[in-house]
Amino acid sequence: MKINKITVGCDHAGYALKLKVIEHLKERGIEVIDVGTDSLDSCDYPAFASAVCKNIQNGITELGILICGTGIGMSMAANKHRGIRAAACSDTFSARLTRMHNDANVLCFGERVVGMGLAMDLVDQFIDTEFEGGKHQRRVDMITAIEKNESSAE
Repeated sequence: MKINKITVGCDHAGYALKLKVIEHLKERGIEVIDVGTDSLDSCDYPAFASAVCKNIQNGITELGILICGTGIGMSMAANKHRGIRAAACSDTFSARLTRMHNDANVLCFGERVVGMGLAMDLVDQFIDTEFEGGKHQRRVDMITAIEKNESSAE
């Protein structure tokens, strides 16, 4: 599955890196929907996490990228949205495996944690890796059941 369009968002702590990620994605021929923020002014990350997640929920894009100081706050906020499987990653192995095994649809990382080169590698691993399905689908289905307040282990 080739990814053609991605929604990207950040807070003030991820703004500079977001600009580089968008440039990188465009160089790869991927259309980017930028939901902000658009400055270094202090702002609240949950609003931008919600904007990215809503685009995925509404089928506007299949994947999203969220950048804050650490990636942790963004992933916590994103995972509150139905159908979102967000992963905070700071190594390429995790970025690849979260797509392959968890069918993650949002990559989160922190500008204060990863450098520019690693950030681009995380993005590439995330968007170039496909979900394996198989036994992993059963586990993703269990996550979905938890989300729907159904039995999580049966």
